Amino acid sequence: MASDADRIQRLRDEIRRHDRLYYVQAAPEISDREYDKLMAELGELEARHPELVTADSPTQRVGGEPIEGFAKIAHPTPMLSINNTYTLDELREFDARVAKALGEAERKYTVEPKIDGVAVSLRYEGGSLVLAATRGDGRTGDDITANARTIRSIPLRLAGGGAAPPEVLEVRGEVYWPRDEFARFNAARAEAGQETFANPRNGAAGTLKQLDPKAVAERGLAFIAHGFGQVRFGGTGFKPVPTLGSELMEALRRWGVPTSPHVRTCKTIDEACAVIDEWASRRYELAYEMDGMVVKVDSLAQRAELGATSKYPRWCIAYKYEAERAETVLREVSFQVGRLGTITPVAHFDPVQLAGTTVSNASLHNFDNIEHLQRRNLDLRIGDSILVEKAGEIIPQVVDVILPKRAKGTRHIAPPRSCPKCESELAWDSPRPDMRAFRCVNPDCELRYERRQLVELPKTCRTRPSKKNLQGRGCDDPVEEVDRLVELRCINPECPAQIKERLRFFAGRDQMDIEGLGPAVSDKLVDADTVEHFADLYALKEGDLIGMELSRHIDKKTGKTVIQRLQRKSTDNLLAGVADSKGRGLARLLAGLGIRHVGGRAAELLAGHFGDIDSLAAADEEGLAEVEEIGPEIAASVRQFFAGSKTREIIDRLKAAGVKMTVLARRDGRPGLPLTGKTVVVTGTLGGYTRAEAQQAITAAGGRPASSVSDATAFVVAGENPGAKKINDARKHGVEIIDETEFLERLRR
Repeated sequence: MASDADRIQRLRDEIRRHDRLYYVQAAPEISDREYDKLMAELGELEARHPELVTADSPTQRVGGEPIEGFAKIAHPTPMLSINNTYTLDELREFDARVAKALGEAERKYTVEPKIDGVAVSLRYEGGSLVLAATRGDGRTGDDITANARTIRSIPLRLAGGGAAPPEVLEVRGEVYWPRDEFARFNAARAEAGQETFANPRNGAAGTLKQLDPKAVAERGLAFIAHGFGQVRFGGTGFKPVPTLGSELMEALRRWGVPTSPHVRTCKTIDEACAVIDEWASRRYELAYEMDGMVVKVDSLAQRAELGATSKYPRWCIAYKYEAERAETVLREVSFQVGRLGTITPVAHFDPVQLAGTTVSNASLHNFDNIEHLQRRNLDLRIGDSILVEKAGEIIPQVVDVILPKRAKGTRHIAPPRSCPKCESELAWDSPRPDMRAFRCVNPDCELRYERRQLVELPKTCRTRPSKKNLQGRGCDDPVEEVDRLVELRCINPECPAQIKERLRFFAGRDQMDIEGLGPAVSDKLVDADTVEHFADLYALKEGDLIGMELSRHIDKKTGKTVIQRLQRKSTDNLLAGVADSKGRGLARLLAGLGIRHVGGRAAELLAGHFGDIDSLAAADEEGLAEVEEIGPEIAASVRQFFAGSKTREIIDRLKAAGVKMTVLARRDGRPGLPLTGKTVVVTGTLGGYTRAEAQQAITAAGGRPASSVSDATAFVVAGENPGAKKINDARKHGVEIIDETEFLERLRR
């Protein structure tokens, strides 16, 4: 027993040493195979002596059973945001503010890459990891300890590093998805016909919200520390106690915590600006996404003297790089068909490198957007030299036309006369009466185009009614309303392109949530005439799927054709996902059917009011418009949908397949639920919920989520950066305003 116990301890120490060499010092001494042998030996010994297994053993990273949910954790010291700046002049203004506050005291800065990941806090007590939490609203986050333990670059136990680590140590940093691991995982999902992640940052955030730690362990996330929260040295004998942030970060590295090797100490702000200029061209060299540089005052005493606002520390700032632009030539414009028949022009240009990847096409969004370019006297034409950038480092877009380089023979972009997929008739939509469009009057502004359901237009384009629908930061110039707001649409409901898009939407996470029905699979099913309507999904059999070709390509090394086919496991997952979707309920079904103007919120309202699909289908426009928040246009769209000759057939087939077409549980007025009969408005960003998830939680608790504040509102949940209008309306009507922590308490009651 003694020898086995000694060997277990030696193996743990050896494996931890190799982890530090690999993740912290980037200097591995052994191969992956040799490392795996050490892990296998340790696992065998621990299996033989389960009484010797400890929580911080390297074998305990694989993840246990799925957890039921995420508990809320209050941060002992707040995880504040970092204020952003976009010019070096603004950075020098930050330096001037620091100098004014500190007087004549000498100051130094550290400069390091700003990782585009998910902010988390790791708490170590006695050297062992006891808690990991997301940033949340800065004061309260989610307990993700079970998931964080599976990330191999996060040490489960701190190393000695020449001195015992503090009694309590909060490490602040970013969980990120390395580019290579992200690409590998996305490729595997695409091959299996599953939906891929849009970008590493969103993928990492979604992974950390997984309830099954084993799923997190498979994705290869990583961690880098960039700061610290609570630190208590106590009687550990650690001397000397650090007086600089850079000293404490160096101590973290010695204790086995990964830190950035690219941190630079600068004596002046000019030196910091030089480092920022250097990294402008190097930012795509890193294994992770980065979108700027963070500048921090190094002295811990000076940080304490400078303090913080309610949102940001005054001793640090983030310099954000402008989106990289590349010049290329527009060669052609094609036209895509959306699930509702909307025709979207797509620009195809000579390939260019942008944000570390090669791009060769970009959406032109709609014909109004092309007119927007013409309005700036750019007159975009095929054959033009253009400037392309990635909005948010992700989505390619055409931002400018280089008119002096226009050559002879360029061609105007003309809308198609018929559907590019089914050759059916096209029609221009009339402007929606409940929507208004506006554009910035400044032709050089980064704001491109915006349309929202608005009562009042914003005063300037920096006054954002919706962050996610704006491209660019905007300026302080006023906006002008745009009269035309039209879209070109294919009016053939049997158009194959529409059917493919509808299937993808129907299977989406917020609709019927059918695992395995990704773009590759749905497209092949439509191309093979196996699926023509949603109802056909519920008639799928193994023989329709196993062996179905998903893609083919030529192997560059062998020259042979490689064919990817749907395998049995993917087939089983897809059929199981289809079967599970039958029980999603009426609201999710309505959201997935693709009724124009009916999203998740309208679907919830209609399902809650009518209770079953037959009652809804029988309602006239007047009856539909009586539903609160359902206007005449949505009522007309719903009526038109259910009056269609094909709709009744599809509904009957879905019924025959066993798809549930009633509300899952009639919540209204049901006693015992915490929010029964209460109308709740959510504003701002919540740490533990997306907006859709918060609304679902309110509905599940018997309440009714609303988008505006009135006398009937029970209370308003205010997250980070709440809407000023909703807060003011709440005060005007005397409505209670609560934070996310109180909201969670009320959901539990």
